[in-house]
Amino acid sequence: MKRSTKISLALLGGLLVLAVGALAALRLLPGRGSTVKVPSRTILTLNLERSLPESVPEDPFSAFRAEAPLTLRDVTEMLERAGSDEHVSGLVARVGAAPIGLAQSQEIRDAVKAFRTKKKFAVAYSETFGEFGPGNGAYYVATAFDEIWLQPSGDVGLNGLVLEVPFLRGALDKLGVKPEYGQRHEYKNAMNLFTDTRFTPAYREAEQRLLDSIWGQMVSGIAEGRKIPPERVRALAEGGPILGTEAKEARLVDGLAYWDETSEKLKSRAGPDAEFLSLSKYRDAEGSPYDSGTHTFALIHGLGGVSRGRGGYNPVLDSWTMGSETVASAFRKAVKDPDVKAIVFRVDSPGGSYVASDTIWREVARARKAGKPVVVSMGNVAASGGYFVAMNADRIVAEPATITGSIGVLAGKFVTPAMWEKLGITFDQVETGANANFWNASRSFSEAEWARFNAWLDRIYDDFTTKVAEGRKLPKEKVLEIAKGRVWTGEDAKARGLVDELGGLATAVRAAREAAKIPAADTVRLVPFPRRRTPFESLMARFSADEEPASSEPSARAIEELRPLLRKLESAGLLGPEGGVLRLPPVEIR
Repeated sequence: MKRSTKISLALLGGLLVLAVGALAALRLLPGRGSTVKVPSRTILTLNLERSLPESVPEDPFSAFRAEAPLTLRDVTEMLERAGSDEHVSGLVARVGAAPIGLAQSQEIRDAVKAFRTKKKFAVAYSETFGEFGPGNGAYYVATAFDEIWLQPSGDVGLNGLVLEVPFLRGALDKLGVKPEYGQRHEYKNAMNLFTDTRFTPAYREAEQRLLDSIWGQMVSGIAEGRKIPPERVRALAEGGPILGTEAKEARLVDGLAYWDETSEKLKSRAGPDAEFLSLSKYRDAEGSPYDSGTHTFALIHGLGGVSRGRGGYNPVLDSWTMGSETVASAFRKAVKDPDVKAIVFRVDSPGGSYVASDTIWREVARARKAGKPVVVSMGNVAASGGYFVAMNADRIVAEPATITGSIGVLAGKFVTPAMWEKLGITFDQVETGANANFWNASRSFSEAEWARFNAWLDRIYDDFTTKVAEGRKLPKEKVLEIAKGRVWTGEDAKARGLVDELGGLATAVRAAREAAKIPAADTVRLVPFPRRRTPFESLMARFSADEEPASSEPSARAIEELRPLLRKLESAGLLGPEGGVLRLPPVEIR
């Protein structure tokens, strides 16, 4: 980089640092904090057509934002606080094409139902539940509210679930690529995406049970929320999508109205002086119920694929990586902190590296040995390596729809000489011994290499299942029956002893309170580990040697266009050197 460019960047960085510092200082002056006041009669508003991340990446420019983005935790905790707030009359949420996972949906449903028990009204409004597409998940969320209002031109896309999987074997054959994979055992099916052209019997059995369990939960929830028999819900879905007028006649919605009409109805219900206030502004004004307390619990997030080294947010994939170094360090710091009485470990991960998963498993064991109870709260997915890091906790809490288990292992390589031959590219080499080519894509495993490869898979599978048996206090024979790489919903996992309790983060906090013997009357605060950097610190890091310069990042438009493909490749374990050892194949339920 030219010296003049470095000087310019340094000056720009200095100006930005001063600007952020000045803004932070202004916010600390009297009257310069949150200016939001909660009206005496408040109707909270919530937009559930946006994603609700488990966490937000550190952003040096967050100090300039009027509102920080809402996380799933923000929604559930602020509804908990609002339930006891005499100024809050009710809640209205816009629900539609919500990019929210099924387990997250259940956590939101639980929070809404708890809010309603405090004699507050909760109304869901939707322009449509699915426009030329399924609306099952969004409608399922809406049925936790005591009323559902639909725009007159809208419909209810309740028509059942489908789980569709792309198989790449035909394309690989045309390219001249031969997949050589091993699995432990028949239900560990990520490799089947490359080795087969359709479901194997075991793959189909597991996926069908997964779908049936989730659909059963959704039907039960809809039936309970709308006070209609489950068999009626199934019958309506068989004839779906359901037109708006039909939905009203079938009692799937309470009425047809536009947003302005609905908002006027709600203001009349709450009182003439009622005002709307977004949940994010309410959060800024009131703060989380877990911001302060007599006792401290550490909150550690394990998000995304498990890998060795440092983890964090990837802006290209718009996803997180559970780095073993980052998570292990967070556990060590929480154990060392004398104020921390328990650790809540929030896991949302399809798995990844076996070695990295084992590193985190060890830190969970060490935390428990040091007298710090560990309770795992599972998000949408905590499978394969995501289950490995959780299985040694004191207690495991999952939502009924959480995808978990997948206790198994797979690995392999793609053999590509035929593909290169088609392109006219040849390779030659020298080597030092018989097994120097072990991972080389230029040739297949030899008989001796295949035996060594399978011995490696056996060793990992035995270690995984042994640790499940020890951590879950189950006979090894039972673990071997329910393992085999098979995924389960949280509901089915609980029935098999892989999960202790069904619920979300609030349930996990209660379980941690019990494990740490904290009286129910005492207050608890949740402190994130590792500590989040301030905007000033994040900005400084942007100009440090550890950060890539902004000029090396792809354009925002290119990132958006590439993300769907990159996410699928990353989910299938094709991005990164450690993608497929303990990893769940991509699961998309529509």
